[in-house]
Amino acid sequence: MNKTELIEHIAKQADISKAAATRALEATIGAVRTTLKKGGTVSLVGFGTFAVGKRAARTGRNPRTGAAIKIKSAKVPKFRPGKALKDALN
Repeated sequence: MNKTELIEHIAKQADISKAAATRALEATIGAVRTTLKKGGTVSLVGFGTFAVGKRAARTGRNPRTGAAIKIKSAKVPKFRPGKALKDALN
């Protein structure tokens, strides 16, 4: 499912226009992004939790030349599914 299909699904299930569903989805994504940028977490009970993880600096290799390169540390988004989501899949 891509973003367009998700918007169509939201519009149909909530009985709202596609424009309203687009605004709702964009607002939700924006809220998650803003909270994660501030270092917080977003917990949606029954669905899961979005959080920020840290990836340490490390040494990698350039596959073309084989030369060692330094890879900087980075913050990465992480998602932990909730129990209800796990149960729905099994």
